[in-house]
Amino acid sequence: MKRALAVLSIAVLAFAASACGRPFDVKTAPGFVPLENQTSYEYRATSPEGVVVAVRVVEDEKRGDLAFWTQAITLQLRDVSGYALLDSVDVESRDGTKGKLLKFGHDEGDKPFAYWVTIYPAQEKLFLVEAGGAKDAFERAKPSVEWMLKSVRVRCDTIVSPVLASRTCNRW
Repeated sequence: MKRALAVLSIAVLAFAASACGRPFDVKTAPGFVPLENQTSYEYRATSPEGVVVAVRVVEDEKRGDLAFWTQAITLQLRDVSGYALLDSVDVESRDGTKGKLLKFGHDEGDKPFAYWVTIYPAQEKLFLVEAGGAKDAFERAKPSVEWMLKSVRVRCDTIVSPVLASRTCNRW
């Protein structure tokens, strides 16, 4: 009995140790490299021309739904930060979570920039998938950016335990 309990304890600890990952999954497109030690993002990748795709997770954001966060982010970026909203598109993550893709433009001096943010409320968190860069470089990288955005999963399912898997999407 003690031996069985010890084996079970070791198995649970090993499984729990493997569950220390980020609560989403995203694939890095060819031509991009993931960046390490990012303090503001759980994931960030860049192209050689400086186009960046990143994922930020805001904890405990069960207070607002998709419509709330879409409006709040649009107002912040447009009215406070000076971005122009160019398009707003309903999207779905790879796991079927409903989201909103907001496409913005912004000029710095005489140089135009593109900035996209996709919003997914899931797992009582707010997932923000951001992409941006100089407009010319962004246009060239757009197929890779779109591919990466389509690869995002913000809900994780498994036969074993959806609760444990929701914390370990990057372990698949």
